[in-house]
Amino acid sequence: MNNLYDVIIIGSGPAGLSAALYAARARMKTLILERTKVGGQIVTTDEVANYPGSVEDATGPSLIARMEKQVESFGAERKKDNIKEVDFSGKIKLLRGESEEYQAKAVIIATGASPRHIGCPGENKLIGKGVSYCATCDADFFQDLEVFVVGGGDSAVEEAIYLTKFARKVTIVHRRDELRAAKSIQEKAFKNEKIHFMWNTVVDEIKGEGILESAVFKNTQTGETHEYFADEEDGTFGIFVFTGYLPINNLFKEKIQLNEGGYIITNDKMETNIEGVFAAGDIREKPLRQVVTATADGAIAAVQAEKYIENNF
Repeated sequence: MNNLYDVIIIGSGPAGLSAALYAARARMKTLILERTKVGGQIVTTDEVANYPGSVEDATGPSLIARMEKQVESFGAERKKDNIKEVDFSGKIKLLRGESEEYQAKAVIIATGASPRHIGCPGENKLIGKGVSYCATCDADFFQDLEVFVVGGGDSAVEEAIYLTKFARKVTIVHRRDELRAAKSIQEKAFKNEKIHFMWNTVVDEIKGEGILESAVFKNTQTGETHEYFADEEDGTFGIFVFTGYLPINNLFKEKIQLNEGGYIITNDKMETNIEGVFAAGDIREKPLRQVVTATADGAIAAVQAEKYIENNF
């Protein structure tokens, strides 16, 4: 069985790469399955200042690049395939992809989470045409334009600060009257002359024909609405959404125990309710979703997978 691996890791963000590093280093036959790009959410982050030991001016992409080199040096195999179905019922786990079928003694799920949308009319139609969920990816398109950042947590405020390098004005739109971001991040934002705030406000509708042209904002306390139109000379503006994430769990519904939010439930050994199946990173139920916790999850999952295989095969 050429496609039988000791460990298959679904996902190649920090959790998946960390798991691959530990699994391959333990001389297990290891495969990382990537659906699209490597790196997960961290590749959209301009600054990685809170990862222990990170070099000065470290970025998400640079951190992932170093992780990739480490994984490759230990011999982990990598393939691009979109897994369509999983069968965890037997001792050997089966994964069916668009390209081929895979078998594993143990599986580590590290599929992560994806950005939560506003959910207002016009949003989906204008994604990539003024609406974005990644400042690092799209900030350059809004050089000297005005942008709105929706959200009030760490990511929203950090990305708003980053956007001031490009946009002439950045307005944070938050449904409450105070930010949820860490105080140190808030202080930076309040000191930045380019950053403005719309409190107790949500985006009610996004409009435009082929490009973002206007947005309707609604006051959460009074219910009053007002429409913002792009400056005539600019022709457009930007809306960046940072309102949280949704677990990428479609493969695992009714296969693995999930919590009410759709995240995979694990114990401190990253074990799910299915023997031989582990979860790591943003896909699992946890109090803190950061690179440092994702890499820790991946390491633990790989070590526990090794122990599971030793005891069961």
